[in-house]
Amino acid sequence: MVLNNIEKLLEKYNNAETSLAEEAQLRAYFESDNVAPHLEHYKPMFLYFSQSQQEQYTKDVPLKPKRTKLYQWISVAAVAVLMLGIFIPNWGGETDPWEKYTAEEQQLYLETKAALAMLSDKFNDGTSSINALDLASENFNVGLNKASHIAEFSETTNKLLKN
Repeated sequence: MVLNNIEKLLEKYNNAETSLAEEAQLRAYFESDNVAPHLEHYKPMFLYFSQSQQEQYTKDVPLKPKRTKLYQWISVAAVAVLMLGIFIPNWGGETDPWEKYTAEEQQLYLETKAALAMLSDKFNDGTSSINALDLASENFNVGLNKASHIAEFSETTNKLLKN
C-alpha cells in the first residue's frame, strides 16, 4: 500500500501537482533505507533536495554600494568631453560648408546629384514594369490551368457523346 502511494505521489510530482506535504512524504521515503529497487534512481535527486535545503549563505551582502570619488570625477569628465565635442566644430567660424569649394566643383556636384536622381527614377520605373510582368505571368499561369481543366472537360464530354 505504501509503495502504491509513493508511486502515485511520484506521478503527481512529475506532473507538478504535489503539495508541500506530499513532497515532504516523498523526501522522507527516499531518505529511508527501504526504497524499492525500481525507484532507486529517484533517491539521489531527493537526497540532493534535502541537502540543499540545509545549506545557508553566510557571507554578508552589502546593502549600499561603495562609491568612490574617482567614479564621480570620471562621470564629470565624460560630460565635459561630450560638451567640448559638440561645441568645438562650431568654433571654426565656417558658416557655409560650400565656401571651401569652387563654383565649378559646386556645379559638378549638383549635376552629378541630378543625374543620380534621374537614374534612380528610371530604375524605379523599370522595377515597377518587371513587377507588372510578374503579375501578368501569374495571371497567364492561372489562365493556362483553367484552360487545361476545360480541355479535360471537353475530352470527357466527347467520350460520353460518342458512346
